[in-house]
Amino acid sequence: MMNKKINKVAVLGSGIMGSRIACHFANIGVEVLLLDVAAKEGDKNSIVNAALQTAVKTNPSPVYSKKVLTKIVTGNFEDDMPKISGYDWIIEVVVENLDIKKKVFEQVEQYRKPGTLVTSNTSGIPIHLMAEGRSEDFKANFCGTHFFNPPRYLRLLEIIPTPYTKPELVDFLMHYGDKFLGKTTVLCKDTPAFIANRVGVYSIMALLHLVEKMELTVEEVDKFTGPALGRPKSATFRTTDVVGLDTMIKVSKGLYDNCPDDKAHDLFKLPVYVEKMEANKWLGDKTGQGFYKKTKSAEGKTEILALDLKTLEYRPQEKVKSATLDLTKSMENVRDRMKVFASGKDKAAELFRASFFGLFEYVSDRIPEISDELYRIDDAMRAGFAWDLGPFEVWDAVGVAAAIEGMKKYGHEAAAWVQEMLAAGNTSFYKVEDGIRKYYDIPSKSYKAVPGAEEFIILDNLRANKVLWKNSGASIIDLGDGIINVEFHSKMNTIGGDTLQAINKAIDMAEKDYRGVVIGNDGANFSAGANVGMIFMMAVEQEWEELNMAVRMFQNTSMRIRYSSIPVVVAPHNLTLGGGCEFSLHADHVQLNAETYMGLVEFGVGVIPGGGGTKEFALRASDEFKDDQIMQGVLRDRFLTIGMAKVSTSAVEAFELGYLQKDKYSVSMNRSRLIADAKAKAIELADAGYTKPVQRKDIKVLGKQGLGIIYAGANTMYSGHYISEHDKKISEKLGWVMCGGDLSSPTEVTEQYLLDLEREAFLSLCGERKTLERIQSIVTKGKPLRN
Repeated sequence: MMNKKINKVAVLGSGIMGSRIACHFANIGVEVLLLDVAAKEGDKNSIVNAALQTAVKTNPSPVYSKKVLTKIVTGNFEDDMPKISGYDWIIEVVVENLDIKKKVFEQVEQYRKPGTLVTSNTSGIPIHLMAEGRSEDFKANFCGTHFFNPPRYLRLLEIIPTPYTKPELVDFLMHYGDKFLGKTTVLCKDTPAFIANRVGVYSIMALLHLVEKMELTVEEVDKFTGPALGRPKSATFRTTDVVGLDTMIKVSKGLYDNCPDDKAHDLFKLPVYVEKMEANKWLGDKTGQGFYKKTKSAEGKTEILALDLKTLEYRPQEKVKSATLDLTKSMENVRDRMKVFASGKDKAAELFRASFFGLFEYVSDRIPEISDELYRIDDAMRAGFAWDLGPFEVWDAVGVAAAIEGMKKYGHEAAAWVQEMLAAGNTSFYKVEDGIRKYYDIPSKSYKAVPGAEEFIILDNLRANKVLWKNSGASIIDLGDGIINVEFHSKMNTIGGDTLQAINKAIDMAEKDYRGVVIGNDGANFSAGANVGMIFMMAVEQEWEELNMAVRMFQNTSMRIRYSSIPVVVAPHNLTLGGGCEFSLHADHVQLNAETYMGLVEFGVGVIPGGGGTKEFALRASDEFKDDQIMQGVLRDRFLTIGMAKVSTSAVEAFELGYLQKDKYSVSMNRSRLIADAKAKAIELADAGYTKPVQRKDIKVLGKQGLGIIYAGANTMYSGHYISEHDKKISEKLGWVMCGGDLSSPTEVTEQYLLDLEREAFLSLCGERKTLERIQSIVTKGKPLRN
């Protein structure tokens, strides 16, 4: 592989994609030069600066923290193009027009240093056409890098070489995109719309035609093609509104024009109702209406209306019922749901068969046109369209042979290579052998390991023979090299008695026979925190002794994570709330994904953090105390982080909020590498001669001096109607624990002293009616209640 370092990136074009690509490079610490056309009058950089400001204000944010913006310098094509000579990678993101792009590359050629990497982020223009007329060195170092919007959150990066691109440059980009940008990098051929948009837009267009044929409503389609299928909550029509109907129309028209020999050619033609929407400029959120429209009712309540596809009038949304969906509700694993959809008897099942049987034919026909390997198509669809399963994975879940029989009834047939695969006795596109995932390789008619997979640890692949112990809420899995992993698998990965039992069991096992423990999982979220339903039941039944035991067990488990004789590494990602955050606070090391939303959110259910979180914030405040002024400021900041239930919007912000400590955390950009990185960290700590830490007895708490500040602050907030009376009560309890009670002067206390105060405060709040109302609201409606 090339020995290339990327320290500085120039992004040419600051539109929606350019500005956000610039932000993502800044997120990973790269210096960015963002250029656009010069404004005709006034400040020449006003266009580029306005574009960057707009990007930063969007929600969700394209940056991990506002601080990363210092990495971006703006400029214009007229004055600042010569600066690109000092940059390692130049990315072109100007408008989708070949002539304009060629003009930009002509300028780039004047100033770039030989050997500098140049790529284009086009979504539709053939890459080889852009390289025409350029020098040999330019052509050898040029290819397509197609990011998906928003680049921070969508994991796909398509790499599209031309016949002139140096092979080692392609290898470098595949690796760099994966390791440093956190992307699923997919090698594509230079065919219309590459892989993800070719298959994704086919899938959407086929669905738009089916909706008309089957007379389905907008709400039905979104209900049938959403989370139950392992797709985003925004499903089909809501996603189209967010992305913009014009974007989809543009890609489908491009495919209609550029793929005349595609068997599904006619499907890329717009259904009549979409043509009418285009004519009316109903393009989705950007025009205020699309398949849905937000309005205010006569009472001033916000209402979201749905479009009637027959009359093209907006009407109130209707509730959608489906027996098939009801059957899949209890199935956690999305693969298990596919067979239910394939054999169901209602509209949801009918839509599944009609759309997926067509998709199976389509993707099998696209090999080798758009890709030689089937796994690349699945990777592209999972990462670019946020599907849990790619088309070939869904086909495997339904059963390859069974699906082929079903396809015939719908007028579809699989490509010849699929028939040959089955005839040779190979019954699936994928299989797992010795923990390694393999795909069916068509040219060699054999199974090969998915490249790069040896660098990832996918717990699913180890389930067959590496599970050492399990209960209903968690499993202990052998990761090899003396490291074992605790995987949660409860709903939302909430933490109950069974999870705590598993963590303690794993630490017992590791202290005896292994070298370290990782706590991590491949779920959608690391953990949504403690099982509040269980706490609610105990509190309502007034089983105080049981509740006291449960909270003590939680605290002891957090302390066990820190004070065991082996290293414990916690590997959070996505939601890491409450107890999940408390485990991270006590880990020897936190190996977290860049997209980690961490916080102590117990205030929202009317309690304080009771699994060691409040104690730990008091301990960390004590470590930062210097003189009187600083003591009070530090205590106030720590108090407010819990009191305002602050949740980080990234790993970087989790550090800024004090949930992570310097030198005790590392970030994995690519979520797929998280468990492997955590295992490597556990080995590193064990190899360095890990010794058991000693419990702290020197935590300085401020007693009455601190309580005065906190009580006065809570009172002011209450008088100003910023918080309710119950919020004030919780604030005072939190302050009581963090200040060590009403001690007459600042005193040094032990961790156990603070844990006892924390548990007492937690239990007393569970006895409050208003706390129970808050917990009930979360358990029954999934919504926080402010009372």
